[in-house]
Amino acid sequence: MKAALIDNGSLEPAVHQNLRKIAAAVGRIAGMPVTPVSWKHSDRIPAKAFDGEKAWTLSPWVRGCVAQGEREFVFAPFFANPKGAIGLAMRTDLEALAMETGGFEFTFTAGLSRDLAAIVIDRIVETIAQCGLHRPAVIVVDHGGPVATSAELRNAVAMDVLEVLGDSIGPVAAASMESPGGAAFEFNRPLFSELLSSPALAGVDTVVAPLFLAPGRHAGPGGDLVRTARAAESRNAGLRLHFAGLVGTHPRVPEILSRPLQAARTNHPQLETP
Repeated sequence: MKAALIDNGSLEPAVHQNLRKIAAAVGRIAGMPVTPVSWKHSDRIPAKAFDGEKAWTLSPWVRGCVAQGEREFVFAPFFANPKGAIGLAMRTDLEALAMETGGFEFTFTAGLSRDLAAIVIDRIVETIAQCGLHRPAVIVVDHGGPVATSAELRNAVAMDVLEVLGDSIGPVAAASMESPGGAAFEFNRPLFSELLSSPALAGVDTVVAPLFLAPGRHAGPGGDLVRTARAAESRNAGLRLHFAGLVGTHPRVPEILSRPLQAARTNHPQLETP
């Protein structure tokens, strides 16, 4: 059995460098090799960005393993919701690849989804303490997309935030960065940009809690999240936004991701490092 930490993929070297760092930490804790693999894009980044090492994407990595006789894979998702659009698309690609290559089995672990709320709450508490805030409003923000399970997870996290933090915070809302058009995707509403236009946030300290694991198109320093927030602040001088840390940079992440891999190693001793 081969184990991999897998993300959506990006053309930004920093995203895959972060994936490599987390995969190495997960492997050390789990006591087994864990390969950083992206669903797409990463193989288009020059190897010189990774000290000459290749950045693996899903299809060529799996093909190479199968060619060497491997028939079992376990993937630890490095994205918020393994049952969301990205996870479903990865499964579809793997099923097609299995048929094409003569068959192999694969499983996905729960990733961080079960611990997501606890990590987000930690990040919010840190931000409140660091910025000296008193009962701030909170906005939990995800990517948004065509699958309702992602919105359900985002809304559940927002409810957990309110339940656990209670009187130490103000109102809590959930929002998406983007959404396909049409009424069928109303579950992504409100959009983050729409929510920031609310007069209710004027003059109120607001903690933005992103459900993103690594810097990228949305969550990077120059990403959509920050640009949207700064544009809203320029329109509303009373808007005071404070960004909580990313989920994927929480110090407990490698340990959480390693748990199911340790269980897999118990059933597959060959996964252990020499």
